[in-house]
Amino acid sequence: MGSSRVLAIVMAATLSSVALSACPNLCSGHGSCRDDNWCECDKDYGAGDETFGDCSEMFCPYEIAWVDDPNQDGHYHNYRECAGKGICDRGTGECDCFDGYTGKGCARSTCPNDCSGHGTCEYIEEVGHGGIVPGHYDSTKNNLGIHKGSHKFVGPASEMWDYHKTMKCVCDKGFFEIDCSKRMCHTGNDVLDTRLDASDVLQTQKQNITLYAAGPTGNGSSSVVSEFYGRTFALTFVSTLNESFTTIPIVVEYQTDEFSTELALSTQIEKALESLPNKVIDDCIANVTLGYDSLERGHGFGVQYDTIAFMQIEVAFVGAGVQGTQNLLQVEMNECSDGCMPKINGLNLVSAGFGENVTSFVAEKMTADYNAYECGRRGKCDYDTGLCECFTGFVGETCGTQSSLV
Repeated sequence: MGSSRVLAIVMAATLSSVALSACPNLCSGHGSCRDDNWCECDKDYGAGDETFGDCSEMFCPYEIAWVDDPNQDGHYHNYRECAGKGICDRGTGECDCFDGYTGKGCARSTCPNDCSGHGTCEYIEEVGHGGIVPGHYDSTKNNLGIHKGSHKFVGPASEMWDYHKTMKCVCDKGFFEIDCSKRMCHTGNDVLDTRLDASDVLQTQKQNITLYAAGPTGNGSSSVVSEFYGRTFALTFVSTLNESFTTIPIVVEYQTDEFSTELALSTQIEKALESLPNKVIDDCIANVTLGYDSLERGHGFGVQYDTIAFMQIEVAFVGAGVQGTQNLLQVEMNECSDGCMPKINGLNLVSAGFGENVTSFVAEKMTADYNAYECGRRGKCDYDTGLCECFTGFVGETCGTQSSLV
């Protein structure tokens, strides 16, 4: 082989090597070398903040920024790497989140102190109003029918920028504070509290549960009281310590006449509530009424009148342990069969608001004269133990007994 030919081969190999190595670091194996010797990097690769270079570094996830500069249209909370709350590790493509932020791309907040081991960390849309202290959810004011624990506003929450981002502690029963670090103490009336009008009849809180029968069409039309007979349901009570208790099944059993049925059911409800654990309801009075309401349908010349059957349960909280405002009772009305507690066949009720005010509901009928103060306002709560440290001259679980003149 002539020397000139050998030189040509060497020069060709050299030029080929130069051509192949023209792209930086051969694009680090994470890109393609294009004309003009630049790297078109694969997805999520680049160099620094650029999508080209030698493709040796990774980008981190982009999430809606917690805080950022507005764009030219004045829009905040744009997408930003690590949501603007972390530093990207270019070697791994993972965010090193600042304190208080976690998840893919630092997309969500953390809960303070991990809720101290006494609660769950939940998204903003999972947090409800009422059913837990201090919420007192009056369903009639919100036109939402039967009170069933806390009400969640998932629809409005989904419109907020921090939907599925912001999180908070939902404390276990008996605990409160932002991080669920404090135990709750019992509440009671101030033993020295005086009523403005002592000659007036003492008022205890009364709650009204009104349940409308569905009838043959499901909208309450032409329903009859007998639809309640043979059915079983239960009541759930949430104490001021956020403790939830559900009664044994309550049976609507027909007696010799309607009055006897109402009386027997009233007694059964009283016993069921007073039998809840820990004497959370130490005394109550229940009064049941079965009857019919007039139902107006249509408008103008098309108005028609119909009847709808109802069962009304009035519960008065008269015990010393349930003084002041209590959370609204919750009606367990859906069927709960084998393997479910409590086992009930449920109530067939109007499921939505047909006509005028037809939806079943739970509401406060009478506000109590008594107040429910922490430790009866005559002691200080030890938030480590949940016990009241009564002031001198007062004793009892809620410091509600005066032991000496002060």
